[in-house]
Amino acid sequence: MSDQHRTTADESGSPLPPKPAEAPTAHHDYFAAPAAAAATGPTDGPAPGHPTETFAEPDHGQQDGPGDGHRARNGFLRGRLALVTAVAAAAAVLGGLAGGAVADGRHGGATAGRAGSGAVVSPVAARSDGTANVSAIAAAVSPSVVQITVQTSSGTATGTGVILTADGRILTNFHVVSGAVDSGGTVTVSYQNGSRTTATVTGTDKSLDVAVITAANAHGLTPVALGDSDAVAVGDSVVAIGNPEGLTGTVTSGIISAKNRQVTIQVDEGSTRGNGGFGFPNFPGYGSSSGNGTSGGQTATYQALQTDAALNPGNSGGPLINASGQVIGINSAMYSGSGASSSATGSQAGSVGLGFAIPIDAVKQVLSKLQAGQNV
Repeated sequence: MSDQHRTTADESGSPLPPKPAEAPTAHHDYFAAPAAAAATGPTDGPAPGHPTETFAEPDHGQQDGPGDGHRARNGFLRGRLALVTAVAAAAAVLGGLAGGAVADGRHGGATAGRAGSGAVVSPVAARSDGTANVSAIAAAVSPSVVQITVQTSSGTATGTGVILTADGRILTNFHVVSGAVDSGGTVTVSYQNGSRTTATVTGTDKSLDVAVITAANAHGLTPVALGDSDAVAVGDSVVAIGNPEGLTGTVTSGIISAKNRQVTIQVDEGSTRGNGGFGFPNFPGYGSSSGNGTSGGQTATYQALQTDAALNPGNSGGPLINASGQVIGINSAMYSGSGASSSATGSQAGSVGLGFAIPIDAVKQVLSKLQAGQNV
């Protein structure tokens, strides 16, 4: 505070006329006893928070006397009250701002970590050129990918699923768990750490070939981050994680080869059992890649993401992941040029670079219903 500002505020809060040399200097005790004044407080001033007016006594040409000194002291006290009130008000404002910032920080952190907040999480940072850091994606997403086994009287089917919630909701293909739905089969979930538990089918959508199952006694699981499949462009890098032929945690990579590729696949257990529980697509005008057509069984039709990332029987229900580590599709079908079964004995078993995934945006439209136990 400058000397000029101190002189003006200390005496009355507004400029005073010149004082004779013998006038009392009542303002000297301003620095001597501020604590006492603060403790006793003003008895005739306005309530805190209200504006305080100070007035300078007019100079009528008379010499200041003892009464003038009293008036000067009263003016000084009123000025000091104004200063104290202003400081208190400023402290209250600053305190409120600081408290709001802390509260907003706490609530912001809670919102960012809360499921269903609408925030899109990016588990992995894409490289500067936009390509996928495959090893980083595998490390980040693999704990959220499970193997699903369905045991029926007719045999065993193996597929993949992705963890949706910490308490055991898991997304997969309908055709992976159709044996449990149609034939009363037993569903077993195997986690990345090797532990296993049973599961029940919660909700299904046969027409889209998706289902949600719930693992028993699940808690503290790591959910996947769901991305935006509409934002994907042809040529974007992608990664697939699954359990082809029971080889758990297999990671492959490639690109998006095409979008909106209409495919129709069979999803009933009787149709998928012979190809390891994997869907073989039927393309409009081209027939079925398995050579069997789609007649006589339950089918699903959707506008698929096409990828050249290697997909094989056992990848069904697993994630197709973008460069940010977000799930943009659920792997569901592969093309087999000869129509041979994708078993170990098939003459052309394995991926030929034509894999298909259900866009995650299509899944999101029914996901809440499936998680709520509905069949749509």
